[in-house]
Amino acid sequence: MAATTHSVTNQPPPLVGYDVFANDPALTEGITRYIAAERLGEVREELGALGKAAGSAHAQQWGEQANAHPPVLHTHDRYGHRIDEVEFHPAWHRLLGHAVTSGLNDAWSRPDGHVRRTAGFIVWTQAEAGHGCPLSMTHAAVPALRAEPALAAEWEPLLTSQVYERELRPVAEKGGALAGMAMTEKQGGSDVRANTTRAEPLAAPGEYVLTGHKWFCSAPMSDAFLVLAQAPGGLTCFLLPRVLPDGSRNSFRIQRLKDKLGNRSNASAEVEFDGRTWARRVGEEGRGVATIIEMVAATRLDCVSASAAVMRQAVTQAIHHSAHREAFGGRLTDKPLMRNVLADLALESEAATTLALRLAAAYDGGTEQDRHFLRLAIPAAKYWVTKRCTPMVAEALECLGGNGYVEESGMPRLLREAPLNSIWEGAGNVQALDVLRALRREPEALNAFLTEIGAARGADHRLDRAIKGMLTELADLEGIEARARRLVERMALVLQGSLLVRHAPSEVADAFCTSRLGGDAGAAFGTLPHTLDLAAVVERARPVADC
Repeated sequence: MAATTHSVTNQPPPLVGYDVFANDPALTEGITRYIAAERLGEVREELGALGKAAGSAHAQQWGEQANAHPPVLHTHDRYGHRIDEVEFHPAWHRLLGHAVTSGLNDAWSRPDGHVRRTAGFIVWTQAEAGHGCPLSMTHAAVPALRAEPALAAEWEPLLTSQVYERELRPVAEKGGALAGMAMTEKQGGSDVRANTTRAEPLAAPGEYVLTGHKWFCSAPMSDAFLVLAQAPGGLTCFLLPRVLPDGSRNSFRIQRLKDKLGNRSNASAEVEFDGRTWARRVGEEGRGVATIIEMVAATRLDCVSASAAVMRQAVTQAIHHSAHREAFGGRLTDKPLMRNVLADLALESEAATTLALRLAAAYDGGTEQDRHFLRLAIPAAKYWVTKRCTPMVAEALECLGGNGYVEESGMPRLLREAPLNSIWEGAGNVQALDVLRALRREPEALNAFLTEIGAARGADHRLDRAIKGMLTELADLEGIEARARRLVERMALVLQGSLLVRHAPSEVADAFCTSRLGGDAGAAFGTLPHTLDLAAVVERARPVADC
């Protein structure tokens, strides 16, 4: 009989079979706050079904498989014909297909569409983050295409469809389509005006052929791409289909897939247009940046939402582990120092989720006030929430100790994913400079932002003091570009504080204002004042599973 050295004890059960939506009070309360009463039951049911699916064993397995088997590029078929196709593991298609059939590619065709989509995006991204890229691109392409009504009429029903069809064929034969984006070039990066891709007009109105090289193309398996190229009238936006109306393949040369730090289930590519690449103009010549900007704003909101999702999954795993793990004579969650760390992580997560939902609600509002508010709030939130994601996830991983450093825990995948959204759609400096641009050119944006945070004035003295300090920063324009990050950080924190003071339980708002606005915390997570109600903050964030 074989000897056994020990029994396995003091290990947490797998966090599986739980409702990702119902276990997130910041999300459920936000839905109640922003969804019209007559639709609230329907939306709760929709998100509850998605939440149960995201917390299921199947979805967790799909996420693991999609990342263990990353996409593979096939430039040619077995006979030598150029095909430029990307092959994905079946798990990727299951994840993406479930997302599309759940409407996560569309916020435009339903009432309260942005709030319900953002909430769903936060829920389903916790199953696996990589497939969020084509969802985001497809959703965000719609407002850009509306600059060309004929194209919008043709493509919008396909991009907002809840039918997932993975095969490449003429879109007239498909019930749904996906869109990608290819703007970045190696010599320009975020400075898209430095793009050198050329667009030469053909005889037919609005038709062009493109020549150039895109250093980064998102979701290269998509049915169409929005690209920027230099037309005779200047930098212009184009829609480039993968399959031409006659069924032949457009000249879309995938040179290689990027070997990325994270986001490994998703394909990102380097592509080339060879002078035969056919495209249709979107908007006027020379108005490329103005045309594409609506797409960029929508994808920046998704960067905030995706970071909020990664944060939420990280703190969920950390609290679940600590609630079932014993050390030094008791549960980890009952240890004062661990409780401090977990509470601090929970604060960061709730602040991110609450802000993402507020931005989505402003999109749904659609008023001039909402539009002006978003002009500042989107880049400020994109800057701050995405930057906080990486250190937050790293600290959550540490809560699991050595177990968190092992791939099987899922935490390394979250950590590799964490920096992505800070880089995507413009890194930190781009967002900070965009805030300065809005402050200089659009005074209505600052008025709308101040009106939003002013709704909480007088409710917390630390918030009031932080607002005053922010206004002092805004009044001093000397060397403001070098101070842009400092200013944008303050703006984002004040906005989060205002939202939590108005909408979160008192123990959450008090802890946030004390630490983030009052300065009573250290540089690392887990340095909150011990006098706060930290147990209540942790308990609020604790997941409950059938395990």
